[in-house]
Amino acid sequence: MARLQRPLSIPRAPWRWAAAGLACGVVLATVVFAPARWLASRVQASTQGQVQLVEPRGTVWNGTAQLVLTGGAGSSDAVSLPGRVEWHLAPAWAGVNVRFAAPCCTPQPLQGRVTWGWNRTRVQVADGHSTWPAALLTGLGTPWNTMQIEGDLALQTRGLALEWIAGRLSVDGQAELTAADVASRLATVRPMGSYRVSLAGGAAPGLQLTTLDGPLQLRGSGQWVGGRLRFAGEASAAPDREAALGNLLNIIGRRQGARSIITIG
Repeated sequence: MARLQRPLSIPRAPWRWAAAGLACGVVLATVVFAPARWLASRVQASTQGQVQLVEPRGTVWNGTAQLVLTGGAGSSDAVSLPGRVEWHLAPAWAGVNVRFAAPCCTPQPLQGRVTWGWNRTRVQVADGHSTWPAALLTGLGTPWNTMQIEGDLALQTRGLALEWIAGRLSVDGQAELTAADVASRLATVRPMGSYRVSLAGGAAPGLQLTTLDGPLQLRGSGQWVGGRLRFAGEASAAPDREAALGNLLNIIGRRQGARSIITIG
C-alpha cells in the first residue's frame, strides 16, 4: 500500500502581508500626522463658529493657530487674541490630555483632560489662572459688540470638572472670573467698576454675580437646570452717575425705573 502523505501547507502570498502592513502604516501615519486644520474644523463646528482656530499650523497633536471669537454664522463681528495660541494633545486611557498656552494670557500653560464614553463627555481642568482681555468678548456679537467692554478678565479654577451626560451638564469644583476696572465706550464713567462671577459645582451648579466696587452696580444669581442656564439679576447706577450710565443700562437689560433687569434662560 502506498504511504499516505499529508498535503503540504501553502504559505500565504507575500504580497498580502505587504498590503496589510502598508494599510496599517497609512492608518498610523494619518493618525500621527493629522493636520492641525482637522482640529480647527472640529472646534469651529462644535461651537457653531463662535470659536475659530485661524491659520492652523502643525498637527492635531501639536499645533499653533490664531484664536478668534465671532458672533457665529452670518455675523461680521470677529476679534482675535494677540499672538498665536499653542496646544499639545497626548492620548490617554479613554481620552486625551490637553496642554494649552497663549503667551499673552497664560503665565503657565493651562492643562486638563478630556474623556468620553457612551453618550458622555467629561472635561477635567487642572487648577490654574489666566488673564484675558475683555475686548475679546466683542467678537461674540450682541450685546458685547455694542457695549465695547474694556478691561481684564482674570480666571481662576479649583478642582473644576464639567460633564455632559445625554446632553445634561453637571459641574464639580469651582471657577472664579474677576473683571477689574471695566469700562465701556457707551459710558463716560471710567472705570465703571470691578465685578466677580463665581461658579460653584454640586447637585445644582450655581452662578453668582457680585460688584466689588464702582458706580455701576451688578448683582444676580443663576442655576443650570436640565443643562441650560437660568439667570436673574439687575444693574443700577449710583445716584450721581445715572445720567452717565443711562445708555449702558438700556442695553444691559430691560429698564424698570432706575434699574435694568437681566434675565437669561
